[in-house]
Amino acid sequence: KREQIMLKTINDVKAFVNSVAKYDFDVDLLSGRYAVDAKSIMGIFSLDLSKAITMEIHSDNCQNFLNEIKPFIVKNTKQEG
Repeated sequence: KREQIMLKTINDVKAFVNSVAKYDFDVDLLSGRYAVDAKSIMGIFSLDLSKAITMEIHSDNCQNFLNEIKPFIVKNTKQEG
């Protein structure tokens, strides 16, 4: 599963990594030609955080995780509901 996320501050990165670390499955962040482990704070800081990052979740059972990181997910459309 793929989502676009935005990590705007150092605290966003810390909160995101803490959420990812609770789960057993792998999560990668892709930016340009770079891919880093989403559980690695140093890896995340090596990415260009000024724009949205593609998050790739390697699990079919990730709804709780997605709910937890909802504030970081970028919505492409302005739908409500």
